[in-house]
Amino acid sequence: MIQSRILAAIATCATLALFAAPTVAQAQSKVAAIRFDDAVRASPQYKQADSKMTAEFSKRKSDLEAQSKQFESDVEKFKRDRVTISPDAQAKTEKDLAARQVDLTQAGRKFQEDAQTRQRELTNDVVGKVRDAVVAVAKEKGVDMVVADPVYSTTALDITDDVVKKLGGTAGK
Repeated sequence: MIQSRILAAIATCATLALFAAPTVAQAQSKVAAIRFDDAVRASPQYKQADSKMTAEFSKRKSDLEAQSKQFESDVEKFKRDRVTISPDAQAKTEKDLAARQVDLTQAGRKFQEDAQTRQRELTNDVVGKVRDAVVAVAKEKGVDMVVADPVYSTTALDITDDVVKKLGGTAGK
């Protein structure tokens, strides 16, 4: 009977030891936090991508704006001159203005779609580089887990500046 109690006690201790082992391992885990959006925006790669985006689309945007202003000017001119021109000329001008309006609308949509697609391409590239930097910094610091954009984190756990530095940028909150 004493032997069965001793065996039961040993079994209980062994079971407790099994459940306590993960708790000890968890207590030794290191966690870090990152403000991911801040790291992306502060990275030199993001700034370079933004400049590239501006360079690629600024001429096209200014051309579209010029066409739009010219169209508005032509519409105003037509409204002023409408009473002095023949009905045939009115119909022709209205048809021309309607076609130009459709073309401008389509060109505007195409511009927006192209800009959004290019923005996604450039952003995805930068996000990939930031993720790689997060992993590298976490390994350097011996961090087991990185939490992105936590609701609350002390500055001691925050690795955002380290990630930005790893990417070649200057840290700063």
